[in-house]
Amino acid sequence: MKSQGVGTESAALPQAGEAAEFQFLSSHCAIRARGIFESIRIPVHQNSAGDAHFQRQLRDAFGRARAAGIANPVAIGAIPFDLSQPCQLAIPRRYEVFSRERECRPDADAALPVRLLQRESLPDEARFKQSVRQAIANFQLSDIRKAVLSRILRLELEKKLDLDAFFARLLAQNPSGYHFRLPLADGSELIGASPELLVRRQGERIFSNPLAGSAKRRADSVEDKKVGEGLLQSAKDASEHRLVIEDIRRQLQPLCEQLEIPDGPQLMSTRAMWHLSTPIEGRLADTSLSALQVACHLHPTPALCGYPTRQAHRLIQLVEPFERGLFGGIVGWCDAEGNGEWAVTIRCGIFSGRRAQLFAGAGIVEDSDPDSEWLETEAKLQTMLAALGVEQHAPRSGPRSAGENAPALAEAQV
Repeated sequence: MKSQGVGTESAALPQAGEAAEFQFLSSHCAIRARGIFESIRIPVHQNSAGDAHFQRQLRDAFGRARAAGIANPVAIGAIPFDLSQPCQLAIPRRYEVFSRERECRPDADAALPVRLLQRESLPDEARFKQSVRQAIANFQLSDIRKAVLSRILRLELEKKLDLDAFFARLLAQNPSGYHFRLPLADGSELIGASPELLVRRQGERIFSNPLAGSAKRRADSVEDKKVGEGLLQSAKDASEHRLVIEDIRRQLQPLCEQLEIPDGPQLMSTRAMWHLSTPIEGRLADTSLSALQVACHLHPTPALCGYPTRQAHRLIQLVEPFERGLFGGIVGWCDAEGNGEWAVTIRCGIFSGRRAQLFAGAGIVEDSDPDSEWLETEAKLQTMLAALGVEQHAPRSGPRSAGENAPALAEAQV
């Protein structure tokens, strides 16, 4: 049986409706919402009906909110990686739009060291590398050209984490990107700083900024510049990036009267990583399409799943020893007029008391090296670990050495 990244039980969102607080912050629009007018806990896709039932339920909920006196209600929350699993959305009783800059406090950067009692990777290093080899073997036997494999890092801390201070440090250390903090149905919180925009809608205009192809940054500025230039020149990463861009082009062209996609990627940097980035802009042919409808149409992209999507998803289900839940999904907001912003749920974690689960993944293509892909996930985890301020040499649990107690993966053609 697979472990759960996030539970999918049909529980309601926190019952202390007035106390619940949701935050989604970007350079374009920062939203803080409080209270729960109504929660939405149904899958986006049900059987073969697509998202029609989900979108109808959302429209009806917006209607009830307007009837209750909320002028332009918003839905805020998270959609899981697997669209057949229930989402965690809420229509808040009230919200405010403000400037993210007022929340960024440089003095919050320094984190007090947090002692770890336990640190466990699921899968462990040996199993993850075995999964990479398994995925590459499947490429030889199928039409799959890319699969995104991920891991969860489970942490047990010495004491309960101050999530307010942690979120302030995450903002200070990563001033760009898409920051989110959401209460979940089981009382935990989803917190992260995603670098990747899936879609933003402003009136008839839509924007997307997919990332694919990554490299760890270096402390030395000369070495760091070489790493970025090397990423731009990497044939492997260029091929991986093209798969993502061409699939998004295929998905968006039928929806847009105009679509502008640059000929090649550019570099984007975060505190921990270099990424290949392509900013995309379009004008919707049907202006009734909401930001969330477009986001659900695109999700999951090859940047989070693989290519072709359906086959890559099946491969992920075979080789990953856990259900992703909200990890690798999308997070954001959409108002009743259709405007909104949705980022991919990466560089994130789920926090409850003294426990945390952090998430990281890597895009696997035919030329991938298992050791390098493991190191890429280690580098991506640094966004959250740096904000936590955890000691790096914490006790580990589970198999340590290659092959030690690592269950064999069955060969399977997808």
